[in-house]
Amino acid sequence: MLNRICDRFAQLLVVWVLLALGIGFFLPAAFVALKPYTDYFFALTMLGIGAMLTFKDFEMIFRKPLAVFLGIAAQFMIMPILALAIARLFQLTPNLAVGLILAAAVPDAMASGVISYLADANVAYSVSLTVGTTFVSPAVTPWLTQVLGKTLVEVQVWPMFRSIILIVIVPLVAGIAMRHLLKNRIARVEKVFPAFSTLFIAFICGQVIALNRDRIAQVGFVVLIAVILLNLLGLLFGYLAGKLFRFDQKYCRTLAINVAMQNAGLGAVLALRHISPEAAIPNALFATWCIVSGSILAKFWSKKEPSEKAAPSPA
Repeated sequence: MLNRICDRFAQLLVVWVLLALGIGFFLPAAFVALKPYTDYFFALTMLGIGAMLTFKDFEMIFRKPLAVFLGIAAQFMIMPILALAIARLFQLTPNLAVGLILAAAVPDAMASGVISYLADANVAYSVSLTVGTTFVSPAVTPWLTQVLGKTLVEVQVWPMFRSIILIVIVPLVAGIAMRHLLKNRIARVEKVFPAFSTLFIAFICGQVIALNRDRIAQVGFVVLIAVILLNLLGLLFGYLAGKLFRFDQKYCRTLAINVAMQNAGLGAVLALRHISPEAAIPNALFATWCIVSGSILAKFWSKKEPSEKAAPSPA
């Protein structure tokens, strides 16, 4: 019963995010007061995500390392470069530009596995990419943000590296260990963890809006268009990258989804802590939009059978 309720709650992610955005704008004090605890909330979320993973989720990394490596490389090359180009195209302020770059440089979202399932893509490959990008993100995310954004604002590479280790990697590993040690006990309540993750994503989006209430009215529409363009181009170039790598249709779908869906909740936390509240705006908007676009795309692809079923899977 509890698992069913939590599962339904997690499926309504877009609803809770939009609700949080509204509360953040009209009742900002409700979120601003909790700002000091943001890191702890995110760490608990990653602990829960780790508790949902099993050693089987890591199998493809070792069975098809080339496919996983190419997917990880595609994400960290395509999205940050697109973000820099779009920031210049829209002439975003330095903080908003770096925020958009950061949104593109974080690992892909855990929700990409769900979207891949709904889109009739390859769920195992999606999970492998998410795990891979997450574990390399402490080194790659701060470095990419610094390299592409250093002419705009000062980016604190080592403090950002330390934050990702403490609020992402440590709790994620702890969650995996907890799942291995407790096994059946965790399985009975595993749907609680995605529900909590859903609640946190909504919370962080609402908090970003609350901290930028006045600024949102000035830049919100432009940043939203920039975020939508980044996500849509990420889907396109992610799919084309799969074609370039000679992946079959399901792998191409998966790569498109994982490249374009970012862990923008993490981006927002890092922006709030190491850059500025304004830099968190693109991340909050991205967290909302990528779920919407991913759900629409999944609906379309689920009705369109992959045309290359006989094509070999990537090595």
